[in-house]
Formats: sequence, structure tokens, C-alpha cells
Amino acid sequence: MKTAYLKFCPDKTVSHISKEIYGHFSEHLGRCIYNGIYVGKDSKIPNTDGIRNDVVSSLKEIGLPVLRWPGGCFADEYHWKNGVGDKRTPMLNSNWGGIVEDNSFGTHEFFSLCEMLDCEAYLAANMGSGSVSELSRWLEYITYDGDSPSALERKSNGREKPWRLKYLGIGNESWGCGGSMSAQSYCDTYRHYQTFAKNYSTPDMMKIACGPNADDYSWTETLMQNLKPWHTDAISLHYYTIPTGDWQHKGSATSFSDEEYYDTIRSTLYMDEIITKHSAIMDKYDPESKIKLAVDEWGCWYDVEEGTNPGFLYQQNTMRDAIVAAINLNIFNNHSSRVSMANLAQVMNVLQAVLLSEGEKLVKTPTWYVFKLFLAHHDSELVKTSLAAPEIGDNLPMLSLSLSKKGESFLLSVSNCSLDEDCSLLLDPEHGCIKNAQAQILTADKDVYNDFDSPERVSISDYDRFSSDSAFTLTVPKRSVVSLSFEV
Repeated sequence: MKTAYLKFCPDKTVSHISKEIYGHFSEHLGRCIYNGIYVGKDSKIPNTDGIRNDVVSSLKEIGLPVLRWPGGCFADEYHWKNGVGDKRTPMLNSNWGGIVEDNSFGTHEFFSLCEMLDCEAYLAANMGSGSVSELSRWLEYITYDGDSPSALERKSNGREKPWRLKYLGIGNESWGCGGSMSAQSYCDTYRHYQTFAKNYSTPDMMKIACGPNADDYSWTETLMQNLKPWHTDAISLHYYTIPTGDWQHKGSATSFSDEEYYDTIRSTLYMDEIITKHSAIMDKYDPESKIKLAVDEWGCWYDVEEGTNPGFLYQQNTMRDAIVAAINLNIFNNHSSRVSMANLAQVMNVLQAVLLSEGEKLVKTPTWYVFKLFLAHHDSELVKTSLAAPEIGDNLPMLSLSLSKKGESFLLSVSNCSLDEDCSLLLDPEHGCIKNAQAQILTADKDVYNDFDSPERVSISDYDRFSSDSAFTLTVPKRSVVSLSFEV
């Protein structure tokens, strides 16, 4: 068994871990919204105003803190007026599947969902095919507490009080599906839009500019040269884990070799490098970190499941995905001085979903369980650590971890990405000793997943392979995610 050493000072915290790092993303794509979250009021599936009750309870169980909607690429062809009132105007979803949507899930339904989940709303505004006026009136409709024309329309549609809107994204992937803009033209357009993006009921609303695609550092450089803290509160970052590196042949979600597994881990670990490099550029122009980084699309992207609509991006979710989720969440925690939000793509039935549905059946994926294990990190303080850990394979780190503190309690989240070797992790606090330790674990073979016949093949169990005889030692098994809570 290999050995790793973790040193930390219990009183030395680095930054605040925002609970919004554990956010999610819901797009009008495949069965994420329709026949996913939303089944309609007349459905036999238990629902509240068309929203599945089991989905709400499952998402509340992992403390979903913020939900992004309506896209994605979909946002830049979405016109909000078509999705309010008694008579909804259907639209063609030309980005995803080429289907016609009836717009029965719109602004009222989304904010009702957020209220059911007790989470913050994150709207993605239409900059691609919309207008400044359209966005301005949408914000008035949502947030004005008075008798303006748009607020009166909201009231006539059944909502008396305005909603709270904490996050507004202006432009999505504007370098691609959101308008094929240059960085400079985007900055000019963004400044115009944000000037008229007024929020009347939420003084702390954060405006988020469209940031880079993966490692496009020049995009970040241009944004930071042109946008100041009075223009934007954050910029976004999109990066997906693709095992093969080939968008045309991304690989199977469930059938993959050991080599492809490790390629997936390597691809995921690249997230740390790109956040580090983007943060360095941001530090140059914004040393006080007033402008944050929102990783509002991340996760594994594989080839769709055989026999499903290729435009619906439906894929299964294995123990490999759980390891990927743990690595990413640890990276976000460790960069929490700059990263203030992240949104897994997507919350249900699309890409690395935490929930899958088939009719009345609902499955919690291995990724859902990782979010459950990391729950105590929400709104905690990152503890400074020093890790000496072995490598495996072709220079891959064996362990990924983050340590946080909330009050007197500590939470260590650690994953072992090795397929065949356990690791002994020695914890060495600079003062005091570890006490009242409790642990839970998620582990399975790399390609095991939960399905509708066996929904709990991969699930959390209590774990006791730790000791404090001479030094506190935690055994981290191969292919596992372990959550250790303790006091010092």
C-alpha cells in the first residue's frame, strides 16, 4: 500500500468556500426540463404544479444552492414573453434535437422551482438573438415591486410579489453558439447590455460576463482589460471532460478500458491548470479578486447512449464519473479565493446528471452521492494544507483532496483515482490531535452504475478504516471517494 502525508494548521484558513460552488445547470435540452423536472400538472407522476416531487426532494437532499436556466446555447434563442401567461407560443429548439416546445415551462415555473428548492436563481440572458429592451423588460417583469407595465403583466399572470434574482449571465458562449463574437466585440456588447440590466428587488444581484472556452487565455485577457468591477461581478468558464479529446468520438459512458479511464482522469485534472492560468491573468488586472470566476458548465461529455436521440445528450453515469466529480469539486474548493460558483452540466437526464428518470422511476447517480458527501463544505472555510502523495500511471496524482472548517468541525474530502492500489493517508495537524472522527465512503468498480432495475449499486456507506494509534491514518481505497469529518 502506498502512503501519503497531509499537513495542515487547524487555525489557518485561506478563503471562503461559497455554497454556490455546488450549483447545477438546467437547460431546455433533451429530457432535462420536459419529461424530466417538469411533467405537467396532469401527469400521473406526483407533482406540484407540474414539477416532480421526487426530483425536488432529491435535489434538496444535496442542498442544491443555485440553478442556472434556460441555457446554454438555448438561452440565445429563448424569448421570455413566449413563456408567460395562459397562452404560450411554441418555439423550435433548433440547437437540441430540432423539436418544437410548447413553452409550458417558463419564467413562473422556473422561479417556482427555485422557491421549492430554496435555491438562488441564475438566469442566462438572450444576447444572441434578443435585444437590450427584451432583457430590460424581463428584469422589470421579474423584480419590480410596483405597478410598472411589466410588473402589472406579472401580477395579471398570477404572481403578486417580485422574485429574487441573485445571478444574471449576459451572453452564453458568445465566442461560439451565442454569436461567434470576437472578445472585443463581446466586451462592447456586454457593456451596453449590462447598463440596462437593472434589478429592482435584489440589490446584491451579480452580473456574470461570458468568459473563456477552456484554455482560451486571450479571451480572458481581453475581458479583464475591458471590463471593470462596476461592469461585472464575475466571468464564466466552460470546460468539459472528454476522455478521447475528440468531440466527434468522445467514448462510451459505460464501456471503457483502464487506459481510457486514466485518460478521463487526466482530462479532468486539466481543470486545475486552466483555472490557475485564468486566475493569474485576472490577478494581474484585479489583484483584490473583486471579479470572480464562475465555472458554470463542467462535467463529463461522452457519446450518447445507443438508441437515444443524439441531440438529447443522454448518458449513463458510473463510478468513474463519481471520481471526476470529486476531483472537480476539490479543485473548485482549493481555488475558492477566485471561484465563487460552479454549475454541473446538467442536473437531470443530460450529460453528467445527478438524476436520471424513466417514466415514474428516478435514479440517483454516483455523482449525486458525491454531492451528498461534500455537503458540509457549503459555506465553510478552506483550510491550508500541504500534501505529499504518490503518483500512479503516467504522472497522475493518486489522490485529490480538500479540507474545510466550519465552526469546530472539519471535513476532509479525498478521492483515490487508482484502479488497483489503496493509499494510506497520514493526517498531521500542526497542533492538537484529531478526535471524534467519522467517515463515509463511495466505491465500486470503475464501470458500475445505478439503473432503474438496480438503483443503489453505487451508494454511500459508513466507513471505519482509520486509526489514531501513533498518528491518525486514513486508508483511502482504490476507486473511492471518502468523506472524513473530525475535530481537533
